[in-house]
Amino acid sequence: MRKILQVLLLGIGTIAHINAQKADDKAYVTSQLDKKYASYCQIAKQIWNYAELGYLESKSSALLQETLRKSGFKVESGVADIPTAFVASYGSGQPVIGILAEYDALPGLSQDSVPYRKPLIEGGTGHGCGHNLFGTASVAAGIALKDWLLQTKRAGTVRVYGTPAEEGGGGKVYMVRAGLLKDVDAVIHWHPGDGNSADASTCTAVIQGMFRFYGKTAHAAGAPERGRSSLDGVEAMNVMVNMMREHVDERSRIHYVITKGGLAANVVPDFAEVEYMVRHPDVTEVKQIWERVIKAAEGAALGTGTTMKYEVITGIYGLLPNETLAKVMHSNLQKLGGVSYNAEEMAFANKLRVSFENAKIPPLSRASEVQPYRLSHFPASTDVGDISYVVPTAGLSTATWVPGTAAHTWQAVAADGMSIGYKGMLLAAKTLASMGVDLFTQPELVSRAKAEFQQKLDGVKYAPLIGDRKPPLDYRKGL
Repeated sequence: MRKILQVLLLGIGTIAHINAQKADDKAYVTSQLDKKYASYCQIAKQIWNYAELGYLESKSSALLQETLRKSGFKVESGVADIPTAFVASYGSGQPVIGILAEYDALPGLSQDSVPYRKPLIEGGTGHGCGHNLFGTASVAAGIALKDWLLQTKRAGTVRVYGTPAEEGGGGKVYMVRAGLLKDVDAVIHWHPGDGNSADASTCTAVIQGMFRFYGKTAHAAGAPERGRSSLDGVEAMNVMVNMMREHVDERSRIHYVITKGGLAANVVPDFAEVEYMVRHPDVTEVKQIWERVIKAAEGAALGTGTTMKYEVITGIYGLLPNETLAKVMHSNLQKLGGVSYNAEEMAFANKLRVSFENAKIPPLSRASEVQPYRLSHFPASTDVGDISYVVPTAGLSTATWVPGTAAHTWQAVAADGMSIGYKGMLLAAKTLASMGVDLFTQPELVSRAKAEFQQKLDGVKYAPLIGDRKPPLDYRKGL
């Protein structure tokens, strides 16, 4: 009995020692982030000012790459045939832990960092999804983990992926297709939001493309019989797809916008273009609906005497959740807590909230709380989905925005360029770095995550929805 007791006490002592060491390791990476907080705020502000659109993020990407190089990372630029994509690595051996960084802005969301509508450039670009914070926090977490690996002389590789054009361009899909994640053991990421959570989340898969109709010009009054209207083709397609909405799964989403419809009302247009997006939680359902949309376009062209060509701009999978990783990510976030506002930030937040018309506004205390762990579904889409189908992946969201703020709004841009956004950014960086410590020090955690990953795949063989098309590097040009 005495020997058994001694073994038990030894085991308890060993566990206590391991936990104490882990706490020291996490304290180290978070202290490194605190020390460099001011410089990371400057980087986030610079990228906020650049506000570069997808595949055009040359300054933003260069700034993050230079930050990583100066910190000892080996950086490979222009990967996957994308000039603004990069992979930055430090260390050697297993495990290989990937951290995702985004940095593209959105068109039409220019806004000053003030709590009322004030565009910096009328019709200009802005970081309405907080990717200036996203990229900066991910780089910061990578550097903190690199410093820790160096100090502890621990084996393993930290790899920061610079992933352009998340907003509709699907940059990560091309990086996955290029095999840039084939040796990665786990991937962690985050996203700005109006609260703090780390769920096992799913989202919708999506296919996005352009349908182009070609007709014949004619005088719309003098010789209309000689014309074949490309715009008629677009409108006929839209009518048929709108009828189709009644006969698809209710979780489906179909969006469209006419991007080109002709140049003058008295000229029968010979070219018109419409952009479509199809979404559903099940990627198989997305493919089936997309084929029906194509049939509608073909029928529209036949009926209007026009011709039609279509191009898939991007296609992305929904998120494949990994609860093994998500629960550990949540534990790290919970231990770090939320975001607290000082008096100046409270005044900013209260003034900004006046602009939230017809919205259920959560209390400001939401920013300081961590939401309970849960299985959740996010009705939008992200190209992180494709990564989650090739490597175990987990993410989180932090309160970079005033509670009640919607993404892709001027209110989000305003917070992304000031201290409220920066505080959420720091919390994200600390959580990612702490999660990294767990992955580097617990091989059994990585093994369990991989086992769950294989189980969730259930034999599904990942194949990118984009086929062999090249990255659409010009999809945001001219906006």
